[in-house]
Amino acid sequence: MAKKSIDLVFQTDPSWAEYIIQDHLDEFIADHANCERKASAMAMSLIVKYPDRPKIIPQLIEIAQEELEHFQQVYQIMQNRGIPLTKDTQDPYIQALLKLLRHGRDDRFIDHLLLSSVIECRGAERFRLISQAISDPELKTFYRDLWASEAKHGTVFVDFALAYFDEDTVYKRLNTLNDGEAEIIKDLPWRPFLH
Repeated sequence: MAKKSIDLVFQTDPSWAEYIIQDHLDEFIADHANCERKASAMAMSLIVKYPDRPKIIPQLIEIAQEELEHFQQVYQIMQNRGIPLTKDTQDPYIQALLKLLRHGRDDRFIDHLLLSSVIECRGAERFRLISQAISDPELKTFYRDLWASEAKHGTVFVDFALAYFDEDTVYKRLNTLNDGEAEIIKDLPWRPFLH
């Protein structure tokens, strides 16, 4: 599949991965599990919100299933390492991104899709950093594979938007949201979480 997502404006400092791996790996893995569960639920919620957009429903079902499989894989890692599931907390990154959503059915629809692309691209970037920095072979392989999966999802969500909107509209809005995401992520303090 040809890449249709765009590069992130703000790049995470590679030392973020060291911060996670050295002192916060268990907390990061627990948050990662919550992120995968929420990603699956988000894909299903798009189906519920937009049943009149049939071009994207089959792939949204596949994404929901794939994210749920990722949750299962992370949960197995948690069990192996003795990490308990944690109660979900509000993610300041996601909460700030949601403020970028416009009102109006079509505007909100395209924004949901394109923000999903940006979020998937940020996840891919951070999984890549973890996979490159971690020495544990199982986790290195796991996060390398997830990096590829998240990058693919970044493209799929842009494809969804292109199924309903022209290319100029899609990429103009994607660039605006990407710029907004950069402003949000660069000002957030590092936490033992994916975002």
